Amino acid sequence: MAQFTVTGDVDPFLHISLKQGEKIYCESNAMVMMESPLELKGKMTGGLGSALMRRLANGESFFQQHIEAVHGDGDCLLSPTLPGAIEVLDVGNTSYMLTDGAFVAADGGVNLNVRSQRLGTAVFGQTGGFFICEATGFGKLAVSGFGSSFVLDVEPGKDIIIDNAHVVAWDSSLHHEISVATQSSGGLFGQLVNSVTSGEGMVLKFAGKGKVIICSRNKNNFASWLLKLMESNN
Repeated sequence: MAQFTVTGDVDPFLHISLKQGEKIYCESNAMVMMESPLELKGKMTGGLGSALMRRLANGESFFQQHIEAVHGDGDCLLSPTLPGAIEVLDVGNTSYMLTDGAFVAADGGVNLNVRSQRLGTAVFGQTGGFFICEATGFGKLAVSGFGSSFVLDVEPGKDIIIDNAHVVAWDSSLHHEISVATQSSGGLFGQLVNSVTSGEGMVLKFAGKGKVIICSRNKNNFASWLLKLMESNN
């Protein structure tokens, strides 16, 4: 099995060491450096249908980069699109759900499957619309969010509520549901108004036992701030 190591404190690299015959795959354009015994190929993993579903679910490219140690042992360095920390997860007894843009790389034994979501989660969440990616199989999985990352442990009877824009990935055995951040006696409409006026949006509530990976930055808020800054300078 390939060895995954995160190296660097700020905007780190994902360092992967492969023995001859081992292979990994990663998001398009993630490869920064690789040694000569390795070969890189662009593949539409799982065929057109699977590639299209992943595109809809996680905003991934149709073609992923497949790196294989063909001519001997070798190392490579990968980097996510957004500046942020990388978390390496073990897929096997535990499978993980991934939000938009969270996938960085995985062992060849890890499968990215697409599954449907409940209507409420699909409409209000930022977790892939009506479809979301689930990592199953066996091996290492690397995910990344915007900014620093933190791993939360959800325990039975201790539900956790997280702003959905800060969720990166979670244990698929956890129960999750979407709701607004604020409460109101005026029903759903009143809660939505309160949510907008308070500056908080939709949140995800997790229950059960498992891990949730979160990131410190909200990429949508950052994009809005950057757009306003550019407009004010014009």
